[in-house]
Amino acid sequence: MAFKYAVALTGSIGTGKSSVAKILSKEGFAIVDADTIAHDILNAQKHTIVKMFGEGVVRNDEVDRKALGAIVFADALKRKKLESLLHPLIYEYIESVCIVLDKEGKPYFVDIPLFFEGKRYPIEKVLVVYTPKERQLARLMQRDKASKVEAQQRIDTQIDIEEKVKNASYVIDNSGTLAELEQKTLHVVEKIKKDFE
Repeated sequence: MAFKYAVALTGSIGTGKSSVAKILSKEGFAIVDADTIAHDILNAQKHTIVKMFGEGVVRNDEVDRKALGAIVFADALKRKKLESLLHPLIYEYIESVCIVLDKEGKPYFVDIPLFFEGKRYPIEKVLVVYTPKERQLARLMQRDKASKVEAQQRIDTQIDIEEKVKNASYVIDNSGTLAELEQKTLHVVEKIKKDFE
């Protein structure tokens, strides 16, 4: 069975999950990155995606994620259509990687942005990266060069961050500096190691 030693790493868009993943990786943990896998599968399904959303979503022979994002974040039905194509393929791939990692008998992280939304992965332990909402919005606007409306639209497609915190096994508060984030991550790592002993 897959996911025995897995810890889901999640949060919400703009909360700093990628920064935590980098710290964990530096500490020697294996990270299974659902986003990277999704990008690969997205390009592998390019022809189907063109049929679904039109020629405008492909540029330089690759799926233009920004163009596709503009379509699916503005239309819940189209987003569901895309998810029903991609999510089973992503799950299958992640499961096969996790079966191999479980054989090592030590904790590893599965970085899944939509862990709570998808309810797809049978992972018991969940690490949530938290940021207050106003900071999340500001970060997202800066990172994606998005307007306040666009950034809020993306945030609103996900379960509220406060709700995710309530359902977490571990929480890292990313309200401070990168150095503070590193300290908090290392502190949580110690707890996780103990829990898997």
